[in-house]
This record gives sequence, C-alpha cells and structure tokens, in this order.
Amino acid sequence: MSLLLIAASPSSRSRSGALLGAAAERLQHLGQPTQTLRLRELPAEALLHANFGDAALQQALQAVAQARVVVLATPIYKAAYSGLLKVFLDLLPQDGLKDKTVWSLASGGSLAHLLALDYALLPVLSSLGARTQIDSVFAIDAQITVGADGEYRIGDEVARRLSLGAAQVFDRLPQPAAVLAHG
Repeated sequence: MSLLLIAASPSSRSRSGALLGAAAERLQHLGQPTQTLRLRELPAEALLHANFGDAALQQALQAVAQARVVVLATPIYKAAYSGLLKVFLDLLPQDGLKDKTVWSLASGGSLAHLLALDYALLPVLSSLGARTQIDSVFAIDAQITVGADGEYRIGDEVARRLSLGAAQVFDRLPQPAAVLAHG
C-alpha cells in the first residue's frame, strides 16, 4: 500500500505544508508509511511544457500511479487552489486518480475561500477518476499560527479534523486477510 502526500505550495514553508505535515503525523500513527512529493521541487519548464520525457516529472507521475491514497495540500489563492497543483493535475492521465482515496487539505486567509475545495478542486479530482473522497480540511490563517520559533502550530479544532480524516483514510484501507478472518 502506498500513501502519497503532495505539497502544492510554491513556498518551502507554508501553512498548507504545516497541514500536510500534521496529517502525515496522524497517518503515521495509524501505521501507514508515506512518501512526499513537493511540486515546487519539480522542474518548472518540464511542468509548464508538459515534458513527459523529464525524469523528475516521470518519477512524480509514477508515484501518483502507484499510490493507493493521495493526500493533497494546497494554499487557496484568489478562491482557487494553487496554480502549481493545477499544472500537475493537468499532466495526470484522464483516469489518473481512479480507485484511489483522495484527501484534500487547504489553507486560506479567510473562510471566504472555504468553498474553493468543493467548487474548484473537487470537480477536477472527480474528472480524474477519484471517487473516494475523505472529508476535506480547510484552515484559515488564524488556525495555523506561527510561534516565536518560526514554526507553524496547528490549532486544536484543525488538529481534531485532521485526526478524523486520518481515521477515515484508515477505514478505507484494505484490511489484511488475517484481520478479516478473525474479525
């Protein structure tokens, strides 16, 4: 089983990255190994020109193809998910998320951006074949604060929703045969 975390912020440190890190911690507590794909580290020219011959881009697309669960974390800018994520999703095959569980995480400046997940991102994920969606987690800036040490801190309400989402991921994972036989 493969669990792929996709960081879609163009910044190396971001609130959406902090959300993804907190989600990863909760998923690791459930015993699930994770792999992280940072879209900002992919070659910009290969992304923009859809250069499928680029080795890094091939590796990123293969990681999505092999994943059973995909967790996407994006900032919301101007009521839409990041352009970096859009460019990457456009490179996936039409059924690139078929039979995958997808969990979307996002951060934005205010609650006015909350619906960007449902009205902008969800239709794209559905068109790529994603049928199993975990309840999205959206957090405003005030819910992910920056401490005196410069580290992001996830607020209690967001942490609770991340734990619930991680439990939903676990519930959708195939159970080992031994568990099913004795369960």
